Amino acid sequence: MDVTESFGGNVIGLDEAYRPLPSLYLGFLLIWFVSAFLWTINTWRNRHFQMNNLQWTLASVPLIKALQLCLSFFFWYSCYNHQICSLWMSFGVYVTGVLFQTASFVSFLLISHGYCIMYERLSIPERRTTTALGCIFYLTLIGYRASVPYFTGLLVVNYFISFYVIFHRVSQNLLLLSEQLSFIEDEDIHTMHDAVYTKYTMFKKFQNVMQIVAVTETLIYISMDDDPDNYWLRLLIREWAQFCIFLYIGWTFRSQELSPRFSVMPTMKSQGERIVPPIYSIEMNAEDFKDFSCHEWHIGVVGAFVYFSLWYACKNSASMRPLGVHVIYTCYFTFDVVTTYKS
Repeated sequence: MDVTESFGGNVIGLDEAYRPLPSLYLGFLLIWFVSAFLWTINTWRNRHFQMNNLQWTLASVPLIKALQLCLSFFFWYSCYNHQICSLWMSFGVYVTGVLFQTASFVSFLLISHGYCIMYERLSIPERRTTTALGCIFYLTLIGYRASVPYFTGLLVVNYFISFYVIFHRVSQNLLLLSEQLSFIEDEDIHTMHDAVYTKYTMFKKFQNVMQIVAVTETLIYISMDDDPDNYWLRLLIREWAQFCIFLYIGWTFRSQELSPRFSVMPTMKSQGERIVPPIYSIEMNAEDFKDFSCHEWHIGVVGAFVYFSLWYACKNSASMRPLGVHVIYTCYFTFDVVTTYKS
């Protein structure tokens, strides 16, 4: 930028075109800070309704952004009001900016893999892919911002690979959920329809917003120049675009009271046959229940990735004893079986 500057406590001369920057950074700092605070409070209050590991991970994004904006505000404020620009402050802005973009794309990758939406945990290949892409993106972004030769091309390649992985995984999850919805309609299993349809809607919205992110990132890098006259306007447009995108994604994947069976999901992705987790209600007498068994269903047996819950209740009438059994399908999903028998 067209600025005469020297760091470390020396007096500097700044172009007047940059004077609106402290006010802009302060305004966006307040917006992101309030958003991060409300997101954290909402996640804490609704922690009992669903698995919120994804929501806590997403909470790091606005916090990092708020830190970056805070450092940016103090940097430009001290430059214009005290004629001193701190080298360490500018370095902090640089580092937090890289961390913000890296955390954003890692969050996008987690959502695309269906973390805490389709599966409780990522599989080992998914963890390795997410970690590798995140580290490579972080390093290439550092090289690009430091104007290291050839890192512009590396960053473009990394963007292309990251967006390909995101769109590919989202398409796979949408296809799987579409198959499950068709199965639900064919088998007339209404108990799981709302939960599966909610997940389908989430991924559909995420797919649309990621297309906007891809276009926005492209326009941001195309429009980058050193002209100070309209820098504040480009900054305003970029910050508003980032905030609106994350506001939409945050609202879509916020912690909330969803369908009662939204959290019915396998622990990890399986390569086996994928089926819909319906809720069954079966009635049988005591003798049949004693001999009840299935190669895929295990009652009262802890499987590889499951747990068992059993409760017993006696009513006032001695002729009827209802027994509620939480049945675990050890490969994929969880079922509820209500068994009633006469003593």
